[in-house]
Amino acid sequence: MTRTFNTRLVFKTLGALLVIESVFMAIPTLVSWLYHEPDFRVFCISTAITFVVGLAGILIGRKAEKHVGEREGYLIVAIVWLMFSFFGMMPYYLSGAIPSFTDAYFETISGFTTTGATILNDIESLTHGCLIWRNLTQWLGGMGIIVLSLAILPMFGLGGMQLYAAEVTGLSYEKLSPRIADTAKRMWGLYIVLTLAETLMLWLFGMDLFDSVCHSFSTISTGGYSTKNLSIAYYASPAIQYTICFFMFISGINFALLYYIILRKPQKLLHDEETHWYTLAVVLATVILTFGLLIQSGNWTWSGGEEAFRTSLFTTITTMTSTGYAVADYTRWYPLLWVVVFFLMFTGACAGSTSGGIKWIRLAIFTKNGFAEFKRRIHPNAIIPAKMNGKPISQQTTNNVMAFLTFYIFVIIASVLAFCALGVNFDESIGATVSAIGNVGPGIGQYGPAGTYASFPTIGKWIMAAVMLIGRLEIFTVLLLFSPALWKK
Repeated sequence: MTRTFNTRLVFKTLGALLVIESVFMAIPTLVSWLYHEPDFRVFCISTAITFVVGLAGILIGRKAEKHVGEREGYLIVAIVWLMFSFFGMMPYYLSGAIPSFTDAYFETISGFTTTGATILNDIESLTHGCLIWRNLTQWLGGMGIIVLSLAILPMFGLGGMQLYAAEVTGLSYEKLSPRIADTAKRMWGLYIVLTLAETLMLWLFGMDLFDSVCHSFSTISTGGYSTKNLSIAYYASPAIQYTICFFMFISGINFALLYYIILRKPQKLLHDEETHWYTLAVVLATVILTFGLLIQSGNWTWSGGEEAFRTSLFTTITTMTSTGYAVADYTRWYPLLWVVVFFLMFTGACAGSTSGGIKWIRLAIFTKNGFAEFKRRIHPNAIIPAKMNGKPISQQTTNNVMAFLTFYIFVIIASVLAFCALGVNFDESIGATVSAIGNVGPGIGQYGPAGTYASFPTIGKWIMAAVMLIGRLEIFTVLLLFSPALWKK
């Protein structure tokens, strides 16, 4: 028997999520009040509107059945990012900090999807309230709004495996507890601990407390929003840059595997092949960029070597984890070097992390399957399975990877064609597209780390916003909504 679509549950869940957003919106409201800033009233209004609309959604769905099916799960997960971005943009738009509706929405969805692409030419002109809200949107979007909410939704009589399965990135998800709400709580507990640890270290190394909090929000979420126009290049301190490097790298690792360290099972992480691929890629890219920068600068002294290494390491990790911070403008490097950086935008870090991109587990499976296919050609009668972590890779998993890569390339081609049709240069169209779908932020040319997307065509910003969401939800969650088979079920 076909089950009817549970509309009331969708309203109730989205309403509960809006209430949660209003609670977090109270944080920048308090900051604005503490700093006696003129947008305090705007934050109060925005928080109140978000709360009231959320409460209305809960009341509409108060008699809803508790079961969350696949259709409801995928729809809720897709809509919540659009909804959070709409209500989250109100402080920018109503205060006049970002007077354009398109720009305000672009900045907000770029935050929630942890892309970090900005239209702001003068970030430092924003109030403290807007600055911390900007970084807080990335922190909320990093671990995933749904994963956060699953730890809280039971208070509203809600919950569900379908929401978690539709939200958590990667080929598979791992439950740290039989109860999905407990898994969400543990993941977010680790997320909070890492945020507090980085905040403390940045503060001890000379960054003021407000900036330490903001940068920790956007580092652990691999979002990349900074409170400074020059991004991390503003801080000449090697200690600060190495600290951010460390936490970006950690945030690129599967959070479930990081949690096993707390459980005193480090072998889970140490023996994980994807982590090995990710680490090796960071090392190789850093070595290539370091030698390239030394050749370009001609400064082979100890200080010159350290600076080249630090710049290369930072650029490699911030690009691979899709954080998007900047300590240098890589578009001014030798073409070979910035092309290396460009290709790092595709990779991402590990599945189950806060990073965007393809993820190394998919790249590893794709590569291993390719080599296995060579062996099968040589020995056509032999059974030669590709393996990951010592286990054969199933055909279903291989098909999943190939389908993902196919759609990934298709979205890139379609977006590049659209941007070129809007008058954007070909190389900048490619850079903007790869950056958006990989949730990286900076692109190429005038949209590189030294520029912003302020001059990007208006229609192009809406297309980029859609591509950011597709990249954040790893394609299938969005595309499934347009599948007739899902709605006929």
